[in-house]
Amino acid sequence: MQVDRTTGLLTGVSYVDSPNRGPRPCGCQPELIVIHSISLPAGSFGGDYIDRLFTNQLDTRRDERFVELYGLRVSAHLLIRRDGHMTQFVPFGQRAWHAGESAFEGRRGCNDFSIGIELEGTDDTPYADVQYDRLEPVIDALREAYPDIGRNRVVGHCHIAPGRKSDPGPCFDWGRLEDNLGLTRPVTQQRVVAL
Repeated sequence: MQVDRTTGLLTGVSYVDSPNRGPRPCGCQPELIVIHSISLPAGSFGGDYIDRLFTNQLDTRRDERFVELYGLRVSAHLLIRRDGHMTQFVPFGQRAWHAGESAFEGRRGCNDFSIGIELEGTDDTPYADVQYDRLEPVIDALREAYPDIGRNRVVGHCHIAPGRKSDPGPCFDWGRLEDNLGLTRPVTQQRVVAL
């Protein structure tokens, strides 16, 4: 698995073009990977609702649980489903709309310099082994393509938006990434401030 630096696409995965993206600021390259979780409706897996959300085709009238999503324009670079299927929505060289109000090491606007990876899941449901089996080589490929993504620059949404976001949640196995990839476990900004 590798990233084609010309197209910004990951080889061997499905691609669905999301309009919810934009250029990165001039001279800005990916320096951070942000791991998220998503399920639509909340706690339900499978189906095409996530794809529809990321492509502005979700009919929010279809389910009362979607009402709060009306008019929302979001995306991620990559989605890893519970069965391991991967779909890319935004080329890595472009800015996906995944982080919202966020900061990393005092730098605001994480969308500008990060790659967003969504795992189909919830904060309180263990992720499938196959999701880690897919995520790990993706992280390796991204770190090879974008050397500024250091060992300590793979974090959760909860780490860049503490108090506002909790994903990927306590069921995400950060220890597995430490053991298998040599990554450094992320520290919440709240703990950094307390030091």
